[in-house]
Amino acid sequence: MSEQFEGSYLGDNGRLSAEARLECKICWYQYDPAQGDDVWQIPPGTPFSALPEHWRCPQCDGERDQFMVVED
Repeated sequence: MSEQFEGSYLGDNGRLSAEARLECKICWYQYDPAQGDDVWQIPPGTPFSALPEHWRCPQCDGERDQFMVVED
């Protein structure tokens, strides 16, 4: 049985809007598509769902599935 967390997209990119911000549940880093990611050289405007499969949290190296949707 898989554990589910509130705000988790459960690895299903189809559940994410292009503007969705996601937060690492390990270190609280937020990926904002409007900003991109300088560490991984991801340009601004790149949605979380379009990040490369090898992308990891630039602060703690956590995997993509460790991210949860940030609710406004």
